[in-house]
Amino acid sequence: MKPGPVKPDGGSDPGAEQGKSFRTFLWVWFGQVISATGSGLTRFAIGVHVYQETGSETLFALIAVAASLPAILLSPVAGVLVDRWSRRRAMIVADIGSAVATLGLVSLFAIGELSLGAIYALVALSSLFEAVQMPAFTASTTLLVPKRHFGRAAGMTQFGHAGARLAAPLLAGALLGPLGLPGVVALDVASFLIAMAILLAVRIPDPPRRAAAAALNFSGRWRSVLAEALEGWRFIRQRGGLLALLGFFAALNFVLPLCTLLTTPLVLSFADEAVLGQVLGFAAAGGIAGSVLMSSWGGPRRRVLGVLGAGPIMVLGLVIAGAQALPLFVATGLFLVSFCVPVVNGCSQALWQVKTPPALQGRVFATRRMVAQISGPVAFGLSGLLAERVMNPLLVDGGALADTFVGALLGVGSGRGIGLLFVICGVAFLAVTVFSFALRPLRRVDLDLEDAV
Repeated sequence: MKPGPVKPDGGSDPGAEQGKSFRTFLWVWFGQVISATGSGLTRFAIGVHVYQETGSETLFALIAVAASLPAILLSPVAGVLVDRWSRRRAMIVADIGSAVATLGLVSLFAIGELSLGAIYALVALSSLFEAVQMPAFTASTTLLVPKRHFGRAAGMTQFGHAGARLAAPLLAGALLGPLGLPGVVALDVASFLIAMAILLAVRIPDPPRRAAAAALNFSGRWRSVLAEALEGWRFIRQRGGLLALLGFFAALNFVLPLCTLLTTPLVLSFADEAVLGQVLGFAAAGGIAGSVLMSSWGGPRRRVLGVLGAGPIMVLGLVIAGAQALPLFVATGLFLVSFCVPVVNGCSQALWQVKTPPALQGRVFATRRMVAQISGPVAFGLSGLLAERVMNPLLVDGGALADTFVGALLGVGSGRGIGLLFVICGVAFLAVTVFSFALRPLRRVDLDLEDAV
């Protein structure tokens, strides 16, 4: 790396060095967005393949479980690896592993041996490497971006995720016909190669491990992976504000999937597939808008207020989405929810980056991910059963709530039970938000907890 401009006292210009680091972040961010878009292409194509071959919603939903649960469960161990290795090496290994799993999919398809079991296994394998990639990228951001820009960097990360979620289905839908499954998956492999090429071309500094270890009174001895993984949990548990923030996100990651996973059957209960696509596109636009806001604004100075302050808007969105069997209501409600998600995630990520020593961020961020997101697969499993066996029967003709004020407000008929579930989830999350704001350690976490960065 070329030395920065020399100051009169003979030192390097800190502003120039920070500028170089931020440019490095932009390149790494760009590579990861390309990689995420490629992964989205494969997920879409594999989902279509499984559903067309089996016609089973359950087998289709198991792809989502295979793509998320292994990464969540492996997160603490992945965090240890991220802290032991250089952050760049960890991301390169993750991209290589995901590329190998993806090549396995297309190879089995080419020889006619792509069974359901192989699909779930290879998707799960790719998920394991994703468990390494995500905390490595987040921890790298801390080392590349000035602290005052953590919020903006988090907004850009959210923008990348939202853009990939929006672009991948559109591209896959257009390309799956002419290219087929092998062609779409080959594009995914190419995206991994682009991300790896960028990582090989940049330099990401290592964190000050010794200083962080001394601050936390670590003995410095070589520990087992399990013992080191527990250090991430110990760090969080000893800081009540961060622990409460983690609980807030665990509740959020249960409430949102519990109802939003049912958006497709909700809309199809009163409209066709074309309207569904418009509703989902409008919701995705909300995520893009929220990401652009975070990228340009960076969030409030007290980032915890950005997390908790967005809660009532998300509640309003859930209630509106479930209130009436009209596309405008569902689209507007989901736009509000999607708009708030990048703000909530971006403010939270910036807060964790400031409060966690860089040498511990792999372990802490991985533990944070496991605890906060483990409720998601539980919600995935419950949502369909809850809608089919409990909520929908309440608001059909002759249902227990059909002739009550609930039926008068929400309507009666197919899918209105799902609408009721949206409203209930909104009210439940309002209670979570109010309770969280009442917790002094959480409300003042950015003031009372000393910055580590």
